[in-house]
Amino acid sequence: MNSNKLTGKDLISIGIYSAIYFIINFIFMIMGIIPIMWILMPAMIALFTGIPYMLLCAKVQKPGAILIMGSITALIYFVTGQFTPVILITFGSGCIIGEIIRIVTKYNSFKGNTFSFMFFSLGMIGSPLPVWLFKESFFAQIQSQGMPADYINTLSGFASTEMLVVMIVATVVFSFVGILIAKAIFKKHFEKAGII
Repeated sequence: MNSNKLTGKDLISIGIYSAIYFIINFIFMIMGIIPIMWILMPAMIALFTGIPYMLLCAKVQKPGAILIMGSITALIYFVTGQFTPVILITFGSGCIIGEIIRIVTKYNSFKGNTFSFMFFSLGMIGSPLPVWLFKESFFAQIQSQGMPADYINTLSGFASTEMLVVMIVATVVFSFVGILIAKAIFKKHFEKAGII
């Protein structure tokens, strides 16, 4: 039983990789000032965060690691005022599903960790999702907050069903690509951890 409990060393590892994850996340969040980059933000984050996610999976093969990583990210989002009820639902669900997949696949399954990351990454679609869920009220809100008309018009042009599908599919595809990049770079490390 004790082997399944998170130690101080585990928590330090989780903190380090969560910080790396959020830094990458934050970079693309800032790039969201470009409308198309905000729409594709979940996919771009997935492409570049496969490395810290898989390193965390290799270092901490115990329950709770993914939930803590997600909670740290959510907390920082909340403090910076970027957290919304929508992303709370999507990202929370993604973290829970990702954690469950790791538990079911005994933590050291490359395929299991890959699908875990895919759902974890899909959780970030909650950031741009209000563009589709609350289209009229959302655009009225950002207009009242002083967002330029050009930005609003451009973003509104992306609020189609086709672009929603593109955002979701791109996030799924890029999450797999991100994991393959991580595997190529840290293959020996993952082999040592028993997840390849």
